[in-house]
Amino acid sequence: MTPKRKLVVVGNGMAGMRTVEELLKIAPDVYDITVFGSEPHPNYNRIMLSPVLTGEQQFEDIVLNDESWYAANHIRLLANRTVVKIHRGRRIVYANDGTEAPYDRLLLATGSNPFVLPVPGNDLDGVITFRDISDVQRMIAAAASHRHAVVIGGGLLGLEAASGLAARGMSVSVVHLSQGLLDRQLDDHAARLLQQTLEARGLTFLMPKQTARLIDDGHGRVRAVAFTDGTEVSADLVVMAVGIRPSTALAEQCGLYVDRGVVVNDTLQTYDPVVYAVGECVSHRGIAYGLVAPLYEQAKVCANHLALHGIGRYQGSVTATKLKVTGIDLFSAGDFKGGEGTEAMTLLDPIGGVYKHLVIKGDKLVGACLYGDTDDGAWYLNLIREGRSVDALRDDLMFGEHG
Repeated sequence: MTPKRKLVVVGNGMAGMRTVEELLKIAPDVYDITVFGSEPHPNYNRIMLSPVLTGEQQFEDIVLNDESWYAANHIRLLANRTVVKIHRGRRIVYANDGTEAPYDRLLLATGSNPFVLPVPGNDLDGVITFRDISDVQRMIAAAASHRHAVVIGGGLLGLEAASGLAARGMSVSVVHLSQGLLDRQLDDHAARLLQQTLEARGLTFLMPKQTARLIDDGHGRVRAVAFTDGTEVSADLVVMAVGIRPSTALAEQCGLYVDRGVVVNDTLQTYDPVVYAVGECVSHRGIAYGLVAPLYEQAKVCANHLALHGIGRYQGSVTATKLKVTGIDLFSAGDFKGGEGTEAMTLLDPIGGVYKHLVIKGDKLVGACLYGDTDDGAWYLNLIREGRSVDALRDDLMFGEHG
């Protein structure tokens, strides 16, 4: 009987574990699998951190693979351990507690790190990011004993943090560098509708504002946020939600090619053919994806190659954003802001709280932005992906698939 190969996975998050799940489906007996996770938990759904923050769910509700799953699949889970070094010549990974694990194949799924603004005071007590369950636990604790929260960043994570803290009784201000919220996912009109809805629910918006420094209360805790225009706002808690950066330090340490992410080809291999990478740490054709759908597409292709099937190519993703910010449905896909050579179709129903904006180029749908009614989002996304002519559908396009 041929001895099993050794697969080591660095990262116990959604992309890495989805790859393992896909691998177990198609080749359950090829590898002895070891997984390193830097958190003390099994794999959980980061997308569902917001309901935990609001109190709608508990951490146990968002666990994707509990410890019994690892045991049932004979996976060695080394939780609460961080891999600090990879020796590609010897094919061994080393963890911070001295653990060594040899590999025949290595999968890097190190994810991303939250970006912290390089401003004075960013290391004060009460200044946190919103990335994992420990951040959520710190926010819940702060909400129980403090009043004023400032969230820096008007993207999805920032708005979810703000809504969650407001639900726990804090007075919340959202600071954003741009004029409109979710400027990567929404056009100007949808952004205004979202802002008005959230203001009606008690959130305050300070835009456009640039943070200059965080002010100390004299005891090492944050007291206020000061802006470049000379104004300031009180803050007992500051949540930085200003973006993420691919976590590439480990790949750089072992000499893999890194360019805004661990560079991979269409089979998710790095420049070392026995080292694969998936998820937010990856740069594929110059793009690093931070959404779950592309990561799962990568996982499927990567698993196929780890299984030695050798077929399947990841050619990038047409990304769509389907968001639920505190119960408000939003969707965008493709080139929804349009531009030269494009034609826009818009439907606005202020009473029903619905806004639809479609962008057509030639005879093809190239972008869509929906607010309040996103039922047809998947249909619009398919039209954009397939690039088929919508001439025959033009009169009914705005009314969705079932017009």
